[in-house]
Parts: sequence; structure tokens; C-alpha cells
Amino acid sequence: MPKDIVINGDRIGLGEDRQIHLNIARLPTYTSIDLPVRVIRAQKDGPVLLLSGGLHGDEINGIEIVRRLIANDHLKLSAGTIIAIPLMNIYGFIQNVRGVPDGKDINRSFPGNKSGSLATLVAYTLMNEIIPQIDYGVDFHTGGASRANYPQIRCVFDIAKNMELAQAFSAPVTLNSSLIEKSFRKAAHKKGKHILVFETGESLRLDEAGINEGILGTKRLMHYLGMRENPSEDIPAITNQYNNSKWLRAKYAGIFNSKIVLGESIKRRQLLGKITDPFGNESYRVVSKYDGQVIGLNNSPVVHKGDALLHIATN
Repeated sequence: MPKDIVINGDRIGLGEDRQIHLNIARLPTYTSIDLPVRVIRAQKDGPVLLLSGGLHGDEINGIEIVRRLIANDHLKLSAGTIIAIPLMNIYGFIQNVRGVPDGKDINRSFPGNKSGSLATLVAYTLMNEIIPQIDYGVDFHTGGASRANYPQIRCVFDIAKNMELAQAFSAPVTLNSSLIEKSFRKAAHKKGKHILVFETGESLRLDEAGINEGILGTKRLMHYLGMRENPSEDIPAITNQYNNSKWLRAKYAGIFNSKIVLGESIKRRQLLGKITDPFGNESYRVVSKYDGQVIGLNNSPVVHKGDALLHIATN
């Protein structure tokens, strides 16, 4: 860890706790949009860990996990540095949407462009001001509209450091997930930085159980990295590891009545629910094609043919 961390020209020394504001752009009303970055440093040398949420503006659970870690004094360090960014997409958060005003997804815009679209500008700022400062990171996410995710860490099993960090975090599920082109995780990996993705809940809804898992996992990871002392809650929990995942999609349009709950273990040929028409004439069984665990569930009753119903983790 360097003696000073420099972000946006501000120097943060050992033992300091500072909030830096990165200017992104401004609204048509001349209102400036700044990205608040909290930097918490111990007096003792150690790794630099990024905790980030809200890359998609409607994914509230990630924002809340990082917020609570800060507000409830969970980031008291014995060594190292935390860079905490609870909300990376201010624009999407204001409008309760995933992307930025032009509709682009920041998480498909890395490594960014200083003179490009707004999404690429945000990506460029993160890649040039934040990523050079860190060693590791956890990027907190949430499922899409009406699709809830069971608490899970996504990482690349073939990358040894990814697996090491994921096992230290010990989420209820650890899923092998390849690096997606132009994503934050892949752009950071190209710079030699290891970032895990934690997923829980659905957009615009708080998932208390998943938020708690995210907080506990972060504390376990911090302990593993030597950044905090060893309270009892830092003991690694049991995690189910899966090499693959499959989406089960609706073969018919109608009203989906689920017979299982998020996180449930299921068997091949098990009845998972039924799709019925609104008029009481038709009913279709939804049967599992796989053995595995339900890590994603569509909570919207009205479905169209081809809609994702369940995300199933498998080996």
C-alpha cells in the first residue's frame, strides 16, 4: 500500500478518513453530478479493497450494503485501505433506471472514453481514478426488474485468486461466471485487479437477508485479507459451489404460479410451477430439466413465451 493514495488530485495519507468528489458532468439545469468516494485508511500497511454498488442505478441492495458498512462502523480497519463507492451511477439512481439518460449500460462501457457517451465517461473515470489504486474489489449487484437473485458470489473458478477471495467471502452460493466483454470486472482484470460480483434480491426492492449476507461476507473477506481483527462472525460459512447455470424459460404465455422458493434445491423432472391462462381454460406444467439450486426467480406473474422463469445453478 502506498504512503499516499491520490484520487482526483487529493492525497489521502495513512490513518485518514476522507470523502472525495469526482465530477462526472452536469444536468441540463447546470446541476453538477459528482461521484462521492469514501477513502478509509488504517495506520498500518495492507491491501486496498474497493467496495462498490449502484453501477446499475435501480439496483438498490448493493447501494444499501455499502451504505450500511459505512454507517454502522463495519469498516474499522486494523490494516489496509477501503475505497467505498456506494453509488456509482447517480443518473440511473435519480431516475430509478438501470442505465444513464441515453439508455446505455455503464457495465458494458468499460474501459471507457473521456470524450464518448455518458456511460463511457463514467467508466473512464472509474478506470483512471479508482482502479489504479486498488488490489481487490467486491462489486455489489441486484437482479433485474421482477427477477430476484439468491445471495451469490460470481467469479472465475480458473483464476486462483478469484477462488481464494470468493471462498473467504463465503456467500451462500459461489457461481463460476466468465468475464463479460466491456464489463467493469473484465476491464479491472486486464489491469491485474481481482473483483468479485455479489448478487442479491431484485431491482427497486430491499432484500434484508441478502443485504445481511453481503455485509457478513465483506467482513469475512476483510478479515482474510488481514484488514480487521477476528470477531466470531468472520468465521467462513458454508457455500455451495456451482460450475454452471441454466435459465428455464416459459414455453407458453400466461400467469406463472411458482411452486418453489428462491434458494431451493431441486431435482430433474420436479414440478416447479404452472402457467395458466387468465380465463381458466388452460394449464401447463413447468418441470425442471436439471438437478441444482434455484438462484434466480421471476416474481412477475404475467409471462410471455420465452421469458426467463428460473435461473438454476448446476454442476
